[in-house]
Amino acid sequence: MNWSGGESQGGQRAGALPPFPRIWIGYLLGFAALIAEMIAISLNPELAKEPLLIPPLYLFLANFICLVYWLVCVYDYHVVLAQATASAYPIKPLRAAWFHLIPIYGLYWVFKWPRELAKFVNRRMGAPLMGPERTGLGVFAAFAAFLALNRGLGMILLFWTASHLSRCLRCALAARPATPEGPLPFS
Repeated sequence: MNWSGGESQGGQRAGALPPFPRIWIGYLLGFAALIAEMIAISLNPELAKEPLLIPPLYLFLANFICLVYWLVCVYDYHVVLAQATASAYPIKPLRAAWFHLIPIYGLYWVFKWPRELAKFVNRRMGAPLMGPERTGLGVFAAFAAFLALNRGLGMILLFWTASHLSRCLRCALAARPATPEGPLPFS
């Protein structure tokens, strides 16, 4: 045991970031939801013809687990951002996840927080690595596909967008912060 730091030798180093979300789990859940939809349609062909008001339990559970895992990933992204910025990042982790659940505001929120993440990455890199509007639109379009087209395919698209967010955020956190433009304060 390391008595000076209060952590065991196998523990996390001081200043190390928490782990990023495991996006591959989201892909697996999306494929499971897609397979559940195919099974539901093969067992009940009338589900493809009319709107699905009350889905079979296994289809509901597959979609519900996908959405819960998406909220966990959003929370994890913001935990990483909060720790990387010493809690200076404007969106708190719990707020980032829970605002998805507000009925009308949630449609705006899936566009808003990816834009803020893209702005953070661009400021950190000192170059336009991510387009804030395109990033927000990518998450919004994946949610629209989830709601309108096919839930399993929408989840796969959502986690594909999340893998892009992870890749860019990793690059930004690995790079040294860009120097601010203009004169430094107190100089």
